[in-house]
Amino acid sequence: MADLSGRGPQACLLVYDGQCRLCVTAQQGLDRLGTRADTAPVRMVPYQSDEAKQALGEAYRPGRPDAAFLVRPNGEIARGLDAFLALLPGLRGGRILSVLLRLPLVKLVGYLLYWLVARYRYQIFGTVLFVGDAENRGELG
Repeated sequence: MADLSGRGPQACLLVYDGQCRLCVTAQQGLDRLGTRADTAPVRMVPYQSDEAKQALGEAYRPGRPDAAFLVRPNGEIARGLDAFLALLPGLRGGRILSVLLRLPLVKLVGYLLYWLVARYRYQIFGTVLFVGDAENRGELG
């Protein structure tokens, strides 16, 4: 896979739902923290973008995604909780959480919680207008 960052060392690409209020808020927080995955920098793009569609290839499905994705420079794709587990060591306090999530029962609970939040995120947190949608319709200047 080509260098996703367009400069310097190859970056991982975190693909999030650009219409989910929780996902957009989490993306903004992660962006402020300067995230890394597996010692590689992370760039974040909304699922609704052409870049995400290209990076995900056959894993891309039209409509709303059911999970977040982490695309590594070698093309490997992690989804759901596994996408975020790769980010933990690069976050403050993330190493401790990473160790806890290695325990089978804790990891199982983590997968269950991720599934529940992902499934009901629009009902619980609401939606946001994906800026690309408005730009495509000419609503933004």
